[in-house]
Amino acid sequence: MNIALILQMAADTAPERIALVCDGKRWSYGELYGAARGAAELFLSYDCQHVALLDESSEAAPIALFGAALAGIPYVPLNYRLADADLGALLDRIAPAYVIGDRERTERLSQGHTCNPRSDFVSGALAKAETASGEEHEGEGIAAQIFTSGTTAAPKAALLRHANLMGYILGTVEFMSADEDAAQLVCVPPYHIAGISTLLSNIYAMRRIVMLPAFEPDTWLKLASDEGATNAFVVPTMLARIIERLDQGVSADLSNLQAIAYGGGRMPPELIERALALFPTANFTNAYGLTETSSTVALLGPDDHRSACNADDPKIRARLGSVGKPLPTIELEIRDEDGKVLPAGQPGEIYVRGEQVSGEYREKSALDADGWFPTRDAGYLDDEGYLFLSGRADDVIVRGGENISPGEIEDVLATHPAIADSAAVGVPSVEWGESVGVAIALRADHSQPGEDELIKLIKDRLRSSRVPEKIIFVDELPYNEMGKLLRREVRRLLAP
Repeated sequence: MNIALILQMAADTAPERIALVCDGKRWSYGELYGAARGAAELFLSYDCQHVALLDESSEAAPIALFGAALAGIPYVPLNYRLADADLGALLDRIAPAYVIGDRERTERLSQGHTCNPRSDFVSGALAKAETASGEEHEGEGIAAQIFTSGTTAAPKAALLRHANLMGYILGTVEFMSADEDAAQLVCVPPYHIAGISTLLSNIYAMRRIVMLPAFEPDTWLKLASDEGATNAFVVPTMLARIIERLDQGVSADLSNLQAIAYGGGRMPPELIERALALFPTANFTNAYGLTETSSTVALLGPDDHRSACNADDPKIRARLGSVGKPLPTIELEIRDEDGKVLPAGQPGEIYVRGEQVSGEYREKSALDADGWFPTRDAGYLDDEGYLFLSGRADDVIVRGGENISPGEIEDVLATHPAIADSAAVGVPSVEWGESVGVAIALRADHSQPGEDELIKLIKDRLRSSRVPEKIIFVDELPYNEMGKLLRREVRRLLAP
């Protein structure tokens, strides 16, 4: 089943209904599907093996995604923020490609591609829309190829087949379930899995998609107000900046906002508590997923958010820091280093299995013989099945043979009134092999606390093994555009 069916169903059902708003232009479902058919004809007229998007979010993203699907050619959204050397290496790996977006960089960094700016591509697709057949070409069955962010090695090319993405959509979204005035504000970059899954899920629900090409809090607030956004997806750093501007007196009519989903990075408990207080009628959802799993595999839903926030029982209240329970279509296990399944309460590596789980790369498949995918995320399940993340498996600090989760140290530091943000990482230690190092960003209106005070705070709440050997203070911690903390950069800051 091809993902293009999602857009075709919407166009056949309500062709005049508005599907997309971007830069003031409105696209109906009929117009969007016609452009996708034209794009498929355009791609097939060139000898290309991939369709790449090297651009911000715009109407070109859904037109290219569904056009590539109809043409049977993998869609490859590229991170336009990459340095030239890194981007050039990725372009070389997908040659020959039809590249949409930055022609100058593409032609300068790599050879063998056809490249057109966004406007030329869109006009070309529309020109072919009238005569396009809409015939579906099978290809390899690969809908999207997404390069994972590399840290110490070259990025891997994660493959998502049509069956994976359709498995996710059909298992989580009801067709045409959105009211005609429902509007989803989208500000995630198109090269992230959330950018693709958001398009697919909202088009299947037939919700109007309001695109914000690049996030900026004041622009987000104005667009949400002007378009009467009912739904939004943000990463924690975006939510923090939105709340900061509201607290500073920026005016915006958010009365239509019914649902706020977040994910992509760790959400500080005090931030989500503030958001729940600021938007008392909005339904909050925490979504946890990966590129290789076609997006979300676990959800903390609205009822869980409110019950945890209002609970006196610390066990229930702690669930506000969880990512909820696995989707009904997902199997999830916690395993130790030897692959043994662990009981509730014991931390290990998260494994998942399900139709939406790809676990496949151009290089090789990461699935085991039984179809389980090792996420490389560390975490544990409580006795009610709520999943708590501890970070990446590689982020665990191993001090004298004892595994330490950075999150437990960061949660304690977050209780200090002067600390806005913190990151705990492993630093080399002659005595222990590895010890705890902490980087701290302070609130603007607070003075720097003494190290002895912070050490006592941690020691009183946790074991002495969690006490940091090194503490530094920084203006801000390094995050990527999806709100993920770049711990490798923190380690560099703490290096001797």
